[in-house]
Amino acid sequence: MTPASTALATAAAGAAERGFLSPTGVEIAFVLVGLATLGAAVVTVTTRQLVHAALWLVVALGGIAVEYLLLTAEFIAWVQVLIYLGSVIVLLLFGLMLTKAPIGRSPDADSGNRWVALGVAAVAASALVWVVVDAFRTTWIDLDGPVQGSTQVTGEVLFRHWVLPFEALSVLLLAALIGAIVLSRKDTADTAAAPADATDQGER
Repeated sequence: MTPASTALATAAAGAAERGFLSPTGVEIAFVLVGLATLGAAVVTVTTRQLVHAALWLVVALGGIAVEYLLLTAEFIAWVQVLIYLGSVIVLLLFGLMLTKAPIGRSPDADSGNRWVALGVAAVAASALVWVVVDAFRTTWIDLDGPVQGSTQVTGEVLFRHWVLPFEALSVLLLAALIGAIVLSRKDTADTAAAPADATDQGER
């Protein structure tokens, strides 16, 4: 039996002895942070204030980063903070400011398709849970043991095999930011042209 299989067997045996009725402090913290993250995500998609939705999204993404830290995946946690909290949210807030989104409640933020969106979200969540459970059915992570994996291996997997999705996402975010700038300039030009037309009609 190899050392890796021995460690997995030991972790599984320890988890079986502990059971689900005697969770550790890390597991309790993981559940509490997960509930807070879920609540922030629900508020993000249900609020009618766009700026508040962006700020609640910061809370949700930050909660996911904390979950990664609790799973001893520090590198993934800092990638989450740098890319999503440091880039995506900043671009989203810039887009809201450039398009002059309403600060208060916006009745146009609700399309009236909540039940369809809820059904799609439930199906997607069920599929994701099924895939994760099926893939890691017999895998146990010993949170009190040595750290599994390394930053070098994780970085190679992310930036060698997943570099194309990363680049596609960056191009998509850049296109969204350029679109926001174009829309804001168009609104400014239309606003400036309206008083000029009114002045010309008054002179006539």
